[in-house]
Amino acid sequence: MRELTPAISARAQLLLAACSLALAGCSSLGASGPTSSSVKNAGQESVANAPIKVVDLNADVASRVMAANKTVEFAEALGDGRAAGTNVGLGDALDIAIWEAPPASLFGTMVPDSRIPSSSSGLARSASLPEQMVDTEGRISIPFAGSIQVVGLTPQQVGQAIVARLRGKAHNPQVVVRLSRVVNNNVTVVGDVSENARVALTPKGERLLDVLASVGGVKQPVGKTLIQITRGAQTATMPLEAVIKNPRQNIRLQSDDIVTALFQPFSFTALGATGNSAEINFEGTGLTMAQALGRVGGLRDDRADVRGVFIFRLERPEALDPAVAATAQKTPDGKIPVIYRLDLKNPASFFIAQGFPVQNKDVLYISNAPLADIQKFVNIISQMAFSIININNTIR
Repeated sequence: MRELTPAISARAQLLLAACSLALAGCSSLGASGPTSSSVKNAGQESVANAPIKVVDLNADVASRVMAANKTVEFAEALGDGRAAGTNVGLGDALDIAIWEAPPASLFGTMVPDSRIPSSSSGLARSASLPEQMVDTEGRISIPFAGSIQVVGLTPQQVGQAIVARLRGKAHNPQVVVRLSRVVNNNVTVVGDVSENARVALTPKGERLLDVLASVGGVKQPVGKTLIQITRGAQTATMPLEAVIKNPRQNIRLQSDDIVTALFQPFSFTALGATGNSAEINFEGTGLTMAQALGRVGGLRDDRADVRGVFIFRLERPEALDPAVAATAQKTPDGKIPVIYRLDLKNPASFFIAQGFPVQNKDVLYISNAPLADIQKFVNIISQMAFSIININNTIR
């Protein structure tokens, strides 16, 4: 083997020294994010002046988060409405007929009527009143009975209210009430539907899916559409897919309900030592942490730290332990910066991951294992060593 000339030897030594200085000056060998220890120590740091809460995921934490994020279903929040035409509304018109058994003579003329029981002559007096329009206060006015509140009542209940007012004034009064004109049995449908419209309800009792179908359905995929129903001061929201799967949530709509179809492209971002670092879309019905890990291809065997699986989230205070929430500073919109940590070295964590919900805009991060950084260092040193050997072989 020939000895290196002084000039070439000096060059090799200079190259080695430069590489050593480069390594010495590097504080990191390159990574896709913070280490597990850095994330765990984030509680002493801040995001926009809001201290970050690092919470280890266990059964209690998962249960609290799931309870806070439970969807309020239509059947529980709003109930099943009555079929249209069974309740009186503002502006509706009523046909009212009143019969009175003899000998009283408050209403009409003497007419034979076999439908009205009579203990005397079998003749009953009847009166058909002019069509009664329900006024802006929800009332109608009946002779000898006065002003009666009728909005929200069935025709049968209106008849009973009139009879109660006439008792003691008329002899055995009988009242028949019919809704002759209904003007307020409409539902408003807006949002991501084929046609925004006012849909008239019928005595059949149209349900939510009936009304959506009548306007041509939703424009976006079913799995990415939320349905919001507003009834008076109450509002409830559910994924359309969940309504389709559970017939109980396909509730009968009521007059003046507002149905809004909302396109909601839910997604989370996966970073770090995953099989696929990307923004991942998911359905409106929700996604668990276990499913999220599956969709990104799981953890990288050669890089991932199984104790360093994290969810970064701006969490609602009610989803956290009250003691934790009480000491946390909130963002301007009332959220608390939280990092949930899952230790997959513990087999029980896989059961927790099956129920823990991933939310829209979450960041799923998997840190590198410490040995992965050591392996990077060894690879760099090996490449440098072989480079010097190749230089030596070249200049022989």
